[in-house]
Amino acid sequence: MQTDIPGSQSSRFRFWLTRDARHFQIAYLGGFLVYGILALGWEAEWMRYLTIIVACLVTQLVAVRLTTRNYSSIKSGLITALGLCLLFKANGFATLAFASVLAISSKFLIRFNNKHLFNPANFGIILTILLTGDAWVSPGQWGSNVILLFMMGAAGLIVLLKVGRIDTSIAFLASFGGLLFIQNVLYKGWPMDHLLHSLTSGTLLLFAFFMITDPVTTPDAPKARIIWAALVGLVTFMMTAFFDVFDAPIWALFLVTPMTVFLDKHLKHEKFSW
Repeated sequence: MQTDIPGSQSSRFRFWLTRDARHFQIAYLGGFLVYGILALGWEAEWMRYLTIIVACLVTQLVAVRLTTRNYSSIKSGLITALGLCLLFKANGFATLAFASVLAISSKFLIRFNNKHLFNPANFGIILTILLTGDAWVSPGQWGSNVILLFMMGAAGLIVLLKVGRIDTSIAFLASFGGLLFIQNVLYKGWPMDHLLHSLTSGTLLLFAFFMITDPVTTPDAPKARIIWAALVGLVTFMMTAFFDVFDAPIWALFLVTPMTVFLDKHLKHEKFSW
């Protein structure tokens, strides 16, 4: 049986692939974009995806050229672009490009303690919705089924275990899901399948396994991340239950993000670095 020789091209490729969690994130998000195109009929949207990806990568390149000269961060720009492709919609290509530029620019312009504060995709989505009125999040495009839940959960766990942020996902889902259970099942007497339907939205799972687990913009200390993610879950529940906000997680993350400054200041921990 043939084995890899240490230092061989195959070994070097595997080392390169596994040493950076961003490779898993790109594969994870790219895989679901392909799934949407091939299985869910999104093929008519390819110009939207191209606009977002090009705008994100060009903005990232320009910003890196003017600042750090760390061109490996292009991978982070691609992750942001894929996240926007999966969550964000707009009527015009200019609006898509505007959101992409806002998202990437926020990483270089809005910083605290030598790290960017907002999740870039989240910042781009919210600011574009507020400023243009021409954009939205489309949670219904994913549908809801067991196969999708399994795929997203399994792939998401791979990514989270690699970046060490699974505690954030668990805290968010436990907080939001637990409050929904109390309200819908215990208080209102609704069946469990209604609760499961609410928790298997493609947008919610992408949010839980991708956006809220961004290792650069989450609080540094494990205890702080749990508090922060539970608070995001609480705000998501309140916006969903009392104000019928269908894209509540996206708004909740934006509103709670400034708490990261307070938590990082009072619960010290080593900062994450790619």
